[in-house]
Amino acid sequence: MKTKKNNQENVNAVGKEDRAMNLFADMMIEKIETLEGDWKKPWFTEGSLAWPRNISGREYNGMNTLMLLMHCERMHYRIPVFLTYNRCVSLNFKDSADGRVPAVDADGKELPWVHVLKGEKSFPVFLTTFTVKDEDGNTIKYDDYKLLSDSERSRYKVFPSTMVYDVFNIDQTNLLEARPDLYEKVLASVAAVRREPNDDGFSFEAFDRMAADGKWLCPIRIEHQDRACYYPGKKEILLPEKSQFDDSQSFYNTAFHECIHSTNAKLERQQDGAAFGSPEYAREELVAELGAALTSHRYGFDAHVKEESAAYLKSWLKSLREDLSFIRTTLFDVKRATAMLTQCLDALGAQVEEPADVKPVKRTRRVKKAA
Repeated sequence: MKTKKNNQENVNAVGKEDRAMNLFADMMIEKIETLEGDWKKPWFTEGSLAWPRNISGREYNGMNTLMLLMHCERMHYRIPVFLTYNRCVSLNFKDSADGRVPAVDADGKELPWVHVLKGEKSFPVFLTTFTVKDEDGNTIKYDDYKLLSDSERSRYKVFPSTMVYDVFNIDQTNLLEARPDLYEKVLASVAAVRREPNDDGFSFEAFDRMAADGKWLCPIRIEHQDRACYYPGKKEILLPEKSQFDDSQSFYNTAFHECIHSTNAKLERQQDGAAFGSPEYAREELVAELGAALTSHRYGFDAHVKEESAAYLKSWLKSLREDLSFIRTTLFDVKRATAMLTQCLDALGAQVEEPADVKPVKRTRRVKKAA
C-alpha cells in the first residue's frame, strides 16, 4: 500500500540520484572545458593516485571510479580511500560477546574517537544491488545466482536497484591524528602503479597475451601500418606496431581505446555503423575515451585525449549541458565496458609475471591513430 511517507521517500531517492548526476555532469563539463583549452592534457593529472576504494579495501567500479578520481583531483586528496559517515563511526567500536563495545588498544585503554571533520561535505557514489526471484517469488542471493548454469538461471528474474550513498575521503576525518597506525596501514595498502613517462620497451604482458592468444572479444591484429581502429563489420581491431608510437604508454592507451569500442555489439550500446560525426558517434567516442582513460589509470599509464577525439569536445559539452540522460547513459556504458576489459586483463595478469628487464624499443615516426 502506498502512503504519503513512501511516496516522499521515493521522491527523495529520485531527487538524490538526479542531484548526483547533475554534480557528475558539472564535473565532466569542468574537465572537458579544461581539455578544450589544452586537449593534450591527460584525463587525470593526479598520477600518483591509485584505484579508488573504500576503507575496507573494496574497489569502486567504473562510474564511481571515474568521478572519485576527478573528485580527488579537484579537492587535492592524496589518498583515494573513502568511507560513509556510519562506517567512520563504526571505527570507534568492536563486536564482542557482550555486544558492541568501545574499541580499545592492547592495554585496554579506549582509543581516541574517529569522526568526520566539522564542515566537510560528502560525495555521492552509486551502489547497485540485485534481487533474484524464481517464478514462485522465492529469493536467492545474487552471488549464488552467478554460480548457476545458463539453464538454471532461466528460472529466475533479476531485479536491479540503485542506491546513492554519501562518502567522505579519509582526509576529511581525523583518522591521521586519532589512529596514526591505522592511517599508515591504509596508506600503505593503496600504493599506485606508475610507469615512467618515456618507458620505451615496457611490455604489458596481460594485454600482449590477450592479443596474441585471442583472449579478447574479437581478434586484435598488430601490423606495421598507420591506422588504429575497430572494424565493426569484420569485428576486428587493427593496431600499428608498438615501435611506431612515441612510447609504450601511447600504444597501450590506444589499444584500450579500440578495445572499449569493440565492446559495443556485446553490450548493445548502439547500432554498428553510426554515421561519422553524428551525436551517436560522438557519444561512442566519449565512452571509448573515458573507458581507455580508466583502464590506463588502473595499470599505471597516462591517458591523453586522442587527436581525433578532440574534435568532439564541443559536442560533448553541448550534450552534457542540455541533456541529463547523456551523462547517465554514458557513465553506465563506461562502467560496463571498462569492467569487461579490466576483468579480462586482470585475469590474464594473474597468469603472467612481468620481466625483470626489457629491451628498448626503437622509436620511429609517430603513428596516426584513427577512431
